[in-house]
Amino acid sequence: MTRPAPLLFDLDGTLVDTIELLCQSMEFAFADYDGPRPTRDQWIAGIGTTLRSQLLAFSRESADLEWLIARYRIYQTEHFESMTAPYPGVTEVLTALHGAGHPLGVVTSKFHALARKVLDHVGYTPLFRVIVGGDSIENPKPHPEPVHFALAQLGASPAQTIFVGDSPHDIKSGNAAGVATAACLWGPFDRPTLAAAAPTHWLTSIYELPALARSHGR
Repeated sequence: MTRPAPLLFDLDGTLVDTIELLCQSMEFAFADYDGPRPTRDQWIAGIGTTLRSQLLAFSRESADLEWLIARYRIYQTEHFESMTAPYPGVTEVLTALHGAGHPLGVVTSKFHALARKVLDHVGYTPLFRVIVGGDSIENPKPHPEPVHFALAQLGASPAQTIFVGDSPHDIKSGNAAGVATAACLWGPFDRPTLAAAAPTHWLTSIYELPALARSHGR
């Protein structure tokens, strides 16, 4: 009898469209900063890694880093609800996958509490058995540790599991952990950028995921 495959998901750019929120939060954080600042393209390239690591690259000293994080959080908190929404079809597909018995988990570089807030906002929290945040482990993506942690929580083996993500950081993390990876093309990263990370599968639409998941079942 086929056992439904465990499925892990990135959050920003994969399940929810928060890219404009993340970019505007960055621009607010750096608005009054007299040091180096990222372009939008540079900021988007780092989405999928932790906020601290992104801001650290543009901070002159530790006090600057903490100030930038605080400024970023001010804007993000104020505009979170109005600028966070599921991508089309995600609610329908996640509900169907959950109903079919697939163990579901989120692996994100957001802090666990903020990831939970996002999932609560879009109504997805009951669908997921595990939420792994960037502060849940020592080494966040692209390191394999967050994927290994999720697998342990689900009692799943790498061979059974698919990790769905929109960034090369997701794909590298999943590949290093030994799971199958599925690169989704509705996020901010283009196909050549994702191809360089060597995903196992491609998804042009979330509606393609159930068939992929069924074929991966054991």
